[in-house]
Amino acid sequence: MLSGSSANSPQILHHHNHISRPEPEPEPSQDEPTLPRVLTILSHVLEKLVARNDQLVQLGSQNQSENQSQQKWINETASYQLAGKSLKGFDGVRAPSISIGKYMERIYKYTNCSPSCFVVGYVYIDRLVHKYPDSLVVSLNVHRLLVTCVMVASKMLDDVHYNNAIYARVGGVTNAELNRLELELLFLLDFGVTVSSQVFEIYCQHLEKEMLRNEAAIDYYNNNMARPAITNSTPDATEISIEDHAQSSSSHE
Repeated sequence: MLSGSSANSPQILHHHNHISRPEPEPEPSQDEPTLPRVLTILSHVLEKLVARNDQLVQLGSQNQSENQSQQKWINETASYQLAGKSLKGFDGVRAPSISIGKYMERIYKYTNCSPSCFVVGYVYIDRLVHKYPDSLVVSLNVHRLLVTCVMVASKMLDDVHYNNAIYARVGGVTNAELNRLELELLFLLDFGVTVSSQVFEIYCQHLEKEMLRNEAAIDYYNNNMARPAITNSTPDATEISIEDHAQSSSSHE
């Protein structure tokens, strides 16, 4: 079993004290520690993946619209199904405005989970797309996938972790929805949430290679992405809401 931190942890994982606070509301560290490099490379990898898949979905929709003989098929297949039927439960009506990088940074700062949780969360996502090859990770589902996968990874890795209600608030979804998404993820993975040390190292090496291969792009990302203001308490979920309920949309306007 992997531990949340290790003396021999890969270079992309910075040492971080991930013991959760006892208060009911999480607070970011007052010292504003440097973010682990794994967050930077993962956000870069996922941003590229989502951009490519979003383009595939858009091109697929355009091609189908031009072919009138496939109109019946189009009517029976909603556009969101192009993003992967198996991941349908993670789809939102629209893509959240918060970027993948900012979303991961928020999860890390407010939940105090170990950096390893993001690697294991990435393993879960990779297992999903291999298990369901017709599925695509796109802008409509990536945020829900991230918060759910990282939360489950934290339960597997960290000795102390926040509960679903805190992750839901940080992630901008309701507690009930996150509970549902957790079960959805577990069943999609056939409850295969254990990651061996060997597999963990393989994924870390892959991410380190990606970091070296895209070093210039990652440096540009770090230097040009403005950081969000971090307050002394966790903002309400509505401030970064990724909910798609009709009543929520009207109440936030």
